[in-house]
Amino acid sequence: MKLNNMRPAKGSRHKSKRLGCGRASGHGASCTKGMKGQRSRSGGTKSPWFEGGQIPLLRRIPKRGFTNSDFRVDYNCVNVSQLENRFNSGEEINPEILVKKGIINRKDLLLKILGDGEIKKNLKVKAHKFSKSATKKITEAGGTAEELR
Repeated sequence: MKLNNMRPAKGSRHKSKRLGCGRASGHGASCTKGMKGQRSRSGGTKSPWFEGGQIPLLRRIPKRGFTNSDFRVDYNCVNVSQLENRFNSGEEINPEILVKKGIINRKDLLLKILGDGEIKKNLKVKAHKFSKSATKKITEAGGTAEELR
């Protein structure tokens, strides 16, 4: 047996129906779709959520609440304890450096420094937002907290 001699098993392959190829084919004229009506037309199917003309489920159930997601501002949050562990005294910290060190991974979000943990090193921190406790802890340690715009 060679590759050029191989054939599919007898009966495993069928000819496809050739619709609309003349009356003699048995599938001409209306192409096995019957005479008239929605199902004989192209694109003549109803959507899966169509409910026969009654008010659809999504319109029947009550709507409540509201979302402000279009105007929400998301932040990469970093605690002062992470800064204490990863940086030496006197270093400058900004979003680009945090991305390089792998502390944050999304460059498109703004950076917010939170005050969880202790900090004893004087660091120059530049971020888009600071919590009150973070600002207090950074300044008490001798560092600076500068807000970016």
